[in-house]
Amino acid sequence: MELRQLRYFVALAEELSFTRAADKLHLSQPPLSFQIANLETELGALLFNRSSRRVALSEAGKALLPHARAVIERIQEARLHVQRIATGVEGRVHVGLSGSHFHGPFPQFMKAMHIERPRLEIVLNEMRPADHIEALRDRRLDVSLSRATINDAQIESRLLWRDPVVAALPAGHRLAGRKRIALAALRDEDFVFLPLDSSPYARRVFQACVALGVTPRITHQVNELPAAVNLVGVGLGVSLIPLSMTQGIARNAVVTCQVNKLAVEGDVHALVRKTENSSAVLAFLQSLGAWAAARESGSSPG
Repeated sequence: MELRQLRYFVALAEELSFTRAADKLHLSQPPLSFQIANLETELGALLFNRSSRRVALSEAGKALLPHARAVIERIQEARLHVQRIATGVEGRVHVGLSGSHFHGPFPQFMKAMHIERPRLEIVLNEMRPADHIEALRDRRLDVSLSRATINDAQIESRLLWRDPVVAALPAGHRLAGRKRIALAALRDEDFVFLPLDSSPYARRVFQACVALGVTPRITHQVNELPAAVNLVGVGLGVSLIPLSMTQGIARNAVVTCQVNKLAVEGDVHALVRKTENSSAVLAFLQSLGAWAAARESGSSPG
């Protein structure tokens, strides 16, 4: 039993005329009659009662009709499903990120992505930045949002958006009213830092401070930047954070200012395998890159 035969059968069952059914199928009448006869032979039953004046479904034909329609419908559903997978409209993408990215523009992108590709499932995996690279190599992640870059034989980095580093100070700090400061002004302060052994971002910031002649006195270490901001807010020290972390900061608790000559950034990159060929992942990256570029140019909200 061929799909073509079922399509021919359904067309004839709906038109009850070989002439009209042939026109509907865009073929001549003899091939239609031939395929219907072959189908009846294969099933061992007459599907139509024919006379010189009319064509009518037999009892066997009435029994076959809902099955034939269901098969054709399922085939069409399968075709559409495959097309959605092949074009990245549907599928699943595992994204690794740290808690700090929920304070930046990424949630706005997620909202836009939900509208643009509602069938694409984006699984967010909140994890330590130090674990992202191994997870990418092991294919437990498809994409990583990272403030570090990597370009080797397997993984490449794609810049998404700029995120300059600023000083976060308690609201009552002696420098709180300034827009810019020298790093040396914080020489005697207690610092809240991410762990240097597991955070590439923290290592870069620390090294940039040392290059300016200031070795931060780290008195508290936390695993996430939001936690660092909260500790600054209660007066347990100062910190150096990406500007995006200031979104949602309670101004009566924490203030920020730029730091002169601090040669470090918290820019956000997408890390991805160079051999990635999943349509869903590639579509996600294309949308993320386009959204980020529009945002950077000022033509996108968020």
